Amino acid sequence: MTAILLLNGPNLGILGRREPEIYGTETLFDIEKAIEKEVAERGWDIVSVQRDSEGELIRSIQEHYYTAGAIVNPGALMINGWGLRDALANYPKPWIEVHLSNVWAREQFRHESVIAPLADGVVVGMGALGYRLAARALLELTPPIG
Repeated sequence: MTAILLLNGPNLGILGRREPEIYGTETLFDIEKAIEKEVAERGWDIVSVQRDSEGELIRSIQEHYYTAGAIVNPGALMINGWGLRDALANYPKPWIEVHLSNVWAREQFRHESVIAPLADGVVVGMGALGYRLAARALLELTPPIG
């Protein structure tokens, strides 16, 4: 079965409880279910990985080269996750960077992503909807197999 990699970085495992005024009340489980619905019509599945460690995220990318594409929320690793950037540079399929909040409306240190220049697209500030939009984009960027 074809799958999309859903990769979430540090602190995203506590969505729904973590600063809901910034990140919303939907949990990562809620987001996973919504993405599953988006890709189900094509017969695709998702492989969801959330890790708080950059090294574990890198390993997850390397273990999932077989996926059709990826949705990546690097969390704060967008700022200085150079190892994550290198791993994504080698990921062989299209991928979309997602951030729940509008990073450019927040603190100055959040205004630059070291991985965004490599992404096929970036979705920011749309809350959990941003993940669904990224899934739709991947469906458009990735031709059906078969």
